[in-house]
Amino acid sequence: MNKLLLSALVFGCALSAQMSLSFAKDPFSIVAVVNDDAISSADVDARMALMMASSGLMPTEENRQRLLPQVVDTLVEEQIKVQEAQAQNLEVTPEEISQGFETLAAQNKLKPEEFAKVLQSQGIPKSTLMNQIKSQIAWTKVVTDVLRPRIDVTEADVNSQMVRMKETMGKQEYKIGEIFLPVANAEDDGKTKQLGEKIIEEMRNKKVPFEVVAAQFSRAPGAQQTGGMSWVQEGQLPKELEVPFMALNEGDMTAPIRGLSGYHILTLKETRIVNEETIPDEQTMTNKIGLERLDRLQRRHLSDLKASAFIDRRG
Repeated sequence: MNKLLLSALVFGCALSAQMSLSFAKDPFSIVAVVNDDAISSADVDARMALMMASSGLMPTEENRQRLLPQVVDTLVEEQIKVQEAQAQNLEVTPEEISQGFETLAAQNKLKPEEFAKVLQSQGIPKSTLMNQIKSQIAWTKVVTDVLRPRIDVTEADVNSQMVRMKETMGKQEYKIGEIFLPVANAEDDGKTKQLGEKIIEEMRNKKVPFEVVAAQFSRAPGAQQTGGMSWVQEGQLPKELEVPFMALNEGDMTAPIRGLSGYHILTLKETRIVNEETIPDEQTMTNKIGLERLDRLQRRHLSDLKASAFIDRRG
């Protein structure tokens, strides 16, 4: 957890049209208030441009309306993460943010100044990506410094999991990709489903990698670090997800599937048979159990922070 993995974004090739996303009549109008911080229409438009550029979505008013609830929710969540880091006296330095930007530039095989020009050419202020990087670093510090010390993995935990893993020898497991789009309000259900359908269409038409889109859109745990990828075995998914997932061929995607709290888009990346080589050693298993518990803890912590925050959505 000490190393923050920032998601790579794909620009230029994914979009042939020049981006222009100034939909707001007043760029300084307030869309949402999160405790003592405000999110403006300009903030929303900038993040909208970033998400559209990284996914291949065309900058139309229709796509904007579909994406708007997700964008606002993402910005609200990022504000809460930064505020929690500040409350815990965890500083995010300008140098750390710049390093994150340089890492993204390198992942796109560009120098930082070249990457900044590409952003500008797509109508994306550099500051909106810097703010996203800041929130990722801030939350990583919260998870590492505040939550991680609460996690304890015993030898008995590891031995028990190793026994269960060995019992699955010879069974098939599947590398699953997931994009999760939450539905915070019932009135946003239709827009969220339409957004999911549009994302699938753009990924298929423009060949945008699933991992890139998941890192930018998905609210599933760890999506920004892993691109929504993980290994599962039959029986480990909720029934409403497992039935359509098990019908996939490698490389296929499901339609948006309604779950308890939002829509899931699943893809099957590859399959393999569990054997001695795929079963982790004890140290790796210790880390795996610890990270799984830490992930559950950070999700609960963020949920509690959101529940206790003053959030006023105005747009």
